Amino acid sequence: MLHLRLITPADKTDAVVRLIESTIGTTHLAVVPGAARNPAGDVVMCDVAREAGDELIGGLRKLDIDKAGSIAVENIDLSLSLRADKAEDEAPGEGADAVLWEHLTDVTHEESTLTITYVAFLVIATMIAACGVVLDNAILIVGAMAVGPEFGPLAGFCTALVQRAPRLALRSLIALLVGFAVAMAVTVGFSLFMDAVGLFTEKQLEADRPNTGFVYAPDWFSFVVAVLAGAAGTLSLTSAKSGALVGVAISVTTVPAAANAAVALSYGDMGQTWGSTNQLLLNLLGIVLAGTLTLLTQKYLWAKQRERTARKHQLT
Repeated sequence: MLHLRLITPADKTDAVVRLIESTIGTTHLAVVPGAARNPAGDVVMCDVAREAGDELIGGLRKLDIDKAGSIAVENIDLSLSLRADKAEDEAPGEGADAVLWEHLTDVTHEESTLTITYVAFLVIATMIAACGVVLDNAILIVGAMAVGPEFGPLAGFCTALVQRAPRLALRSLIALLVGFAVAMAVTVGFSLFMDAVGLFTEKQLEADRPNTGFVYAPDWFSFVVAVLAGAAGTLSLTSAKSGALVGVAISVTTVPAAANAAVALSYGDMGQTWGSTNQLLLNLLGIVLAGTLTLLTQKYLWAKQRERTARKHQLT
């Protein structure tokens, strides 16, 4: 269940209440006239099944409540109420399958913003991966994958394509391109420094690396894994099962490939540089393709579910 807390102008409160009452899956409606001070208006609260949340939030935005007042949404961890149980039963589909598009857009917008923190995490992850490829250490590679924040803008770009949000798409692309460019440039300098102090050597880079050689040798398995990881990551975002994102992060070789390209570039090995760059681009393409198709499929299936539920209620 979701809890909505609304501040509505007095002249819109009746319309808001009618919308809530007409939305299948809502309950616990409460109206406190004149309670809001900034902005001035009424406070309206209700609980709504997650699977009905997107429809209700969309209706509230059509009433311009987000502009004239406010819409706050919270997850309810525990609700002991027969009315809440009934509302969830009446709502279409299952809560775990529901996509809150407004929430997804907001989350991906935040995660895809080019910030100092985002760039710092990506730079650190790439430098960790650089140590991993030179030492042929799979543990460092996995650690770098987990630290890398690049799935945020990738998910933002997928969401932007499905929701036709050009600003979010541009923001996500800038975060990806600038983030990786800065991370790789810094890692080139880091590699030169490590070589100067005797911690990196070209011999280590050129040696057989059974644990990390895959990062500059892209193949169809790399693309397949990227596609699967993109689908899993998108599902984890839309269903609020964020724990799966850790598995996604350590399934694709974006950061290690960028790191290997940077280290190879510092030694003038263009073969490994281009191979790693191709690996990076292949993984990014696979994730974006899978993420976009997953969101389109969810949108289509959920629309069909809502149509079936609406017909069912019309018959009853």
